[in-house]
Amino acid sequence: MQAQGTERIAFLGGGHMARALIGGLLRERIAPAQIRVGEPRAEAREALAGELGVEVSPDNRHALAGATLVVLAVKPQDATCALQALYASGSAAPSAGAGAAAQPPVLLSIAAGLTIAQLARASPPGTPIVRAMPNRPALLGAGITGLYVPPQTPPRARALAELIGRAAGRAVWLRTEDELDVVTALSGSGPAYFFLLAERLARAAQALGLPADTAELLAAETLYGAGVLAHQVAAAGPGAASLAQERRAVTSRGGTTAAALQVLEEGGFDALIARALQAAAARAAQLATGTGIPAAAAPEDAGHGSAPSGTREATPASVYGPGHRL
Repeated sequence: MQAQGTERIAFLGGGHMARALIGGLLRERIAPAQIRVGEPRAEAREALAGELGVEVSPDNRHALAGATLVVLAVKPQDATCALQALYASGSAAPSAGAGAAAQPPVLLSIAAGLTIAQLARASPPGTPIVRAMPNRPALLGAGITGLYVPPQTPPRARALAELIGRAAGRAVWLRTEDELDVVTALSGSGPAYFFLLAERLARAAQALGLPADTAELLAAETLYGAGVLAHQVAAAGPGAASLAQERRAVTSRGGTTAAALQVLEEGGFDALIARALQAAAARAAQLATGTGIPAAAAPEDAGHGSAPSGTREATPASVYGPGHRL
């Protein structure tokens, strides 16, 4: 891969997640001049330029000029239109060595549900493709991103994907593309579940007599503190600690916490959580429909992009291995 200071990163779409990733890239010492954004909304362009100092254009072709990495950060139904600019821009990453042919930019998609095969059909031939699923805490550099690449993807694409992973916080390489739907349900949508829990805790505390502002403060700070403890568990690595151990440390036999947890268990808490994740994962898989991009590649397109024809292929253990965290 080229030196980090020579990368040119184009974002197609300048919404909340794109802004979070751009902020993370700036923290990773990517210069604002290395980043361009294609964004149709004038108010979003003004905010991006004013707050982050990056170049923003309503023309995706301008944003893509000279890009080595393209981050697709639009809704799945808008992907086809956005990716058309790859054909018109002539963007290509410079290759090492005199006279070497220019390489196509790496395409990294954070659009939920769109498969490698679909992205390949909508992209110029030979485009290396990576799929990623970050989450909202990337705004603070505290996110977690699931990454997937097909087995034949070149090392430079993996390296650029890891750059995005570091910008968001941490990342984990997935074994199969199908796992991205589960990641979407768990960590992609997950912050909303915890916010909802804190909301409901605060509401219940108000019903028991606490003022609204006190209840919300206690719920929010409890969520934060528990998150810090959970983060320490994850940082310690397998075998050092577990979420269950942290829960047990708070739960005295016959105490107040045990009484509350018993109510949750008797109310079918486990089954409800399982149903919620199943619904989110199923919806993630459904998002690929209605985009205008066929789900399976036609036989003549087998060499188009970097995807195998119509498959979600498993990635063998790489130098990082399955589950490697950045």
